[in-house]
Amino acid sequence: MTMTDEFDTLGRIPSPPPASGAARARALAAAMQAFDAEEKNAGRAKGSSLWSRPSSILNRIWSTQMIAQHRYLAGSALATMLIIPAAAFLTLELTRGNLPSSGQLALPPLADTPRTQAQPVSPKPQGRLSEAKKEKEQQVAAQPVPGPLEYNADNVARQLNKPEAVGGTAKRAAEPSASLVPGPVPVSPMMAERAPPPAAAPRYAPAKPDLLPPMEQSRDRFANADTNPLKSVATDPVSTFSVDVDTASYAFARRSLMEGHLPDPDSVRVEEMVNYFPYDWPRPQSATEPFRTTVTVTPTPWNTGTRLMQVAIKGYDTAPSAVPPANLVFLIDVSGSMNAPDKLPLLKSAFRLLVGKLKPEDKVSIVTYAGNAGTVLEPTSARERDKILAAIDTLQPGGSTAGAEGIDAAYRLARQAFIQGGVNRVMLATDGDFNVGVSSDEDLKRVIEQRRKDGIFLSVLGFGQGNLNDSLMQTLAQNGNGSAAYIDTLAEAQKALVDEAGSTLFPIAKDVKIQVEFNPQQISEYRLIGYETRALKREDFNNDKVDAGDIGSGHSVTAIYEVTPKGSASVMNDPLRYGPAATSAPTPDAVSEEMAFVKIRYKQPDSDTSKLITTPVSEMNAVRDFGSAPQDVRFATAVAAFGQKLRGTNALDAYPYRSILDMARNARGEDAFGYRGGFIDLVRLAETLDRR
Repeated sequence: MTMTDEFDTLGRIPSPPPASGAARARALAAAMQAFDAEEKNAGRAKGSSLWSRPSSILNRIWSTQMIAQHRYLAGSALATMLIIPAAAFLTLELTRGNLPSSGQLALPPLADTPRTQAQPVSPKPQGRLSEAKKEKEQQVAAQPVPGPLEYNADNVARQLNKPEAVGGTAKRAAEPSASLVPGPVPVSPMMAERAPPPAAAPRYAPAKPDLLPPMEQSRDRFANADTNPLKSVATDPVSTFSVDVDTASYAFARRSLMEGHLPDPDSVRVEEMVNYFPYDWPRPQSATEPFRTTVTVTPTPWNTGTRLMQVAIKGYDTAPSAVPPANLVFLIDVSGSMNAPDKLPLLKSAFRLLVGKLKPEDKVSIVTYAGNAGTVLEPTSARERDKILAAIDTLQPGGSTAGAEGIDAAYRLARQAFIQGGVNRVMLATDGDFNVGVSSDEDLKRVIEQRRKDGIFLSVLGFGQGNLNDSLMQTLAQNGNGSAAYIDTLAEAQKALVDEAGSTLFPIAKDVKIQVEFNPQQISEYRLIGYETRALKREDFNNDKVDAGDIGSGHSVTAIYEVTPKGSASVMNDPLRYGPAATSAPTPDAVSEEMAFVKIRYKQPDSDTSKLITTPVSEMNAVRDFGSAPQDVRFATAVAAFGQKLRGTNALDAYPYRSILDMARNARGEDAFGYRGGFIDLVRLAETLDRR
């Protein structure tokens, strides 16, 4: 065997197992024995013959290689004995959960045994290695590498105690990560043993203080006008307006207060708040008299120098068996802006309630609009309720708002299924503008007026906020012989579409106008509370071509005037120098005991000629003490005071919410549906929120 073969044989000798103390002792003893033999051979070579010197040199070379080889084996065995138990300990602790998880602990990677002194130490690759790959690494590590070795027990200890020496991994682990770490990442025992964990990072890295985006300004649009002024009877003794049965303003004000802020004053229409509540006014005796008028005069709670004149109209309540069949077209906005819980989902639930109220002979059609109009359901008998409900359930939001095109399609279906002598009505449900096609209020008004002549009326249901076009809703409803309601909850949908379906769907009189003439010898001044958007010219009262509001089956309408009696200290206007009172003194015969004269014009639903009802007002209609007034009169007065307070009317500046609250509580009476109790809660909220 040659010397090279011996070297190869020695190189293939595996390292003794690290757990064997005898292997360690044999390795050290072999190394020392080889060293001693070399020293002895070197001493005998001194002074010997020349031929023996080369042999001595070869022996030294061979002995040096042997020492290096055995030192390598000894160092490798020692390192293995120290590293493997340490890794096992870490694995056990991780398994027991005694050590922090990733993101909180940065362990140094264990370095491979260096093959040469000049090679840098690098961490092992991450990941779990196969058994074959591990065996290959052990064979490579067992190969002898010539050269001096410094990998001893002290160096191993330094590697474990000073992790910054190994590739700089621990040093980098102490630096904060640039990315946000959402939480600890689980580490398996094998990964903890074989791979270095990622660099430690804070659990939540501080974010840059970005500025909050500005609050989106509401684009709600409200139909309103300046508060009615105080008028002098001497110069303007006649007041004319159209009746209003809408209730949208109250529901919108309620939503604002429930959300913790006062409503926009422009959104408050006092007459709609007053008419939101049902009242038990005296009813007409037969259908030949479609409604009955009741006038009550009381002291004004917020001004001792004035009086309130309340004009109430109660419509005839048609028996359910006598209600005519209905042809209803649901015109539904499914534009992208309707994608909100209080919009399309609430709308679908509301129409499902209405479908449950219909009779078998009624008909339903569904038209949607968003970008363009589409027919979802052709005219269908209410007997096929499942089919109608399935069509409602398929509605999905998306697209822009081509409302004008949808109105045309809805009226086509209404004419297609027209019921002679029945109720033919389009019910528009939307949240905002018609931003595609004809979109101005005036253009849409003309379209609705033309369709109204065909005997097809229009009602409007508003949903949501932030994009609500209340102004357009009022325009369409007023010119379509219909009503406008705002649906903010399913309970409101129940009230408007189920409980009060007769008053909203089945009209008993159309184009109803009220005109009040005040007697200047009894009344000096007056102010109409509300109805700013319903004002008519004096000459419009007798003009049957002028459109006005409708009254449905069993509906009630209430109007309230604040009047200043003649000679009261609260009169605001000076008498005219050149007026009739200054030029000619009234004679006793000319003095009337009437305070005012109320006139009402209306048309039958199928007629274009109006009829007239008149009611004189005198002290016979008055009560001396406000507390003695009928319960409904007092509650309606409380609502009127509250509406004026929210609107910012100067006449109520000094009148506290507490007085309104007491007035409403004392007049609550029977409250079967809790509407009046809900109003009392709103007054309390407004008192807390109003810091003016």
